[in-house]
Amino acid sequence: MTIAITGATGHLGRLVLDELRRSRPAGSLVAVVRDAARAQDLADDGVQVRVAEYADRPALVRALAEVRVLLLVSGSEVGQRVDQHRNVIDAAVEASVQHVVYTSAPRADTSALVLAPEHRATEELLRASGLTWTILRNNWYTENYLGTLQQAAETGEIVAAAGSGRVASATRADFAAGAAAVLLGSGHEGRVYELGGDTAWDFDELAEAASAVVGRPVTYRAVDASTLRTILTEHAGLDAGTAGFVAQLDLDIAAGLLAEVTGELSALIGRPTTPLVDGLRAAYSPAVEDSPA
Repeated sequence: MTIAITGATGHLGRLVLDELRRSRPAGSLVAVVRDAARAQDLADDGVQVRVAEYADRPALVRALAEVRVLLLVSGSEVGQRVDQHRNVIDAAVEASVQHVVYTSAPRADTSALVLAPEHRATEELLRASGLTWTILRNNWYTENYLGTLQQAAETGEIVAAAGSGRVASATRADFAAGAAAVLLGSGHEGRVYELGGDTAWDFDELAEAASAVVGRPVTYRAVDASTLRTILTEHAGLDAGTAGFVAQLDLDIAAGLLAEVTGELSALIGRPTTPLVDGLRAAYSPAVEDSPA
């Protein structure tokens, strides 16, 4: 059985490949990538590296030749993902792929989460494709807060508009292990998994974890969305659109849209998900100042 991973040189895709290579021959794995040079190490280990961008359907068809199971890792270009994902799904149909596993967002079919609409549309495309499918609705990655940790190390504060909202995050490695379990397992056809961490933490707890990781006291300063947008544009240098998007994500957290704990991820991987402080500590690298000449 040949298994393909899109976005195979990205953070999640590489971790999924690492999981698969523990039990599958490298030659039975296909890494679909945009830049072959970034996947040279995979090719050196025997993984089949095939070049195709999400926007290039003919290249995708060629890349998916003789693939039985495909992990479609959702694209990162907000606003373009539906068309990109449609290309991958159509290419999978043309290449006679049997089963597609897609990384979606929590409760994508009903949630008001700002990220949900593109995932909802992709799920609808997948259901209508005639392919067998599995949907992995991944909650937040713990590593999404590495930038927050860097800021906390410098300022002693985490500034957000998340109120008292909670986030059931897990590490990318946790989610990768869940994806691998589905790709290698059986009985997952037509299943939707709501995946996330075993514990939903709030931003005071994030600040406590940050304190332990960066080695200084860190507090959470809750602000309203308007104040956060101003901070992000005037002090962090973000454009207005990006600042508004970040602020809306915080509002969605405040509304509880990332707070659900289902236990489905730990059940899939056969172990507890990684605690917040451990996930942050494993991923955090302190900024190193240049030494004086």
